[in-house]
Amino acid sequence: MTEYPDHPRVAVGAIVIRDDRVLLVKRSKPPGEGLWAIPGGRVELGETLQQAAEREIMEETGLTIQAKNPVYTFEVIEPDDAAKPRFHYVIVDLIAEYEKGELNPGDDASEARWVTPQGLESLPVSQATREVLKNVVRFGG
Repeated sequence: MTEYPDHPRVAVGAIVIRDDRVLLVKRSKPPGEGLWAIPGGRVELGETLQQAAEREIMEETGLTIQAKNPVYTFEVIEPDDAAKPRFHYVIVDLIAEYEKGELNPGDDASEARWVTPQGLESLPVSQATREVLKNVVRFGG
């Protein structure tokens, strides 16, 4: 992730639900270090949102997915102690379908797992992840 950007960065997340479990990663870097979240990352120049989501999920989890439509957009603006924006991301979450592969966390994910609705309650999960899973895709409800 880019610290102290000169403009907001665009990023994607992929909401992958398989067998009543959602794919989550534990972030190993800021922003969100130590929190469980929907896997994803920065959109590179020339990539579609779907291509970026598919690439990022492969890098973070080792899984092949097929990214679909955007379902949720939010911002992460994290200031430093002097109130200067340390991070500023506009994140677009897309629905995605699992295609193949075994979980193998990499890139900026220290762990990756398939989480049940009950398991979600016991994990330190980012607020944005809770919001999209509960209110947008109705995971567990």
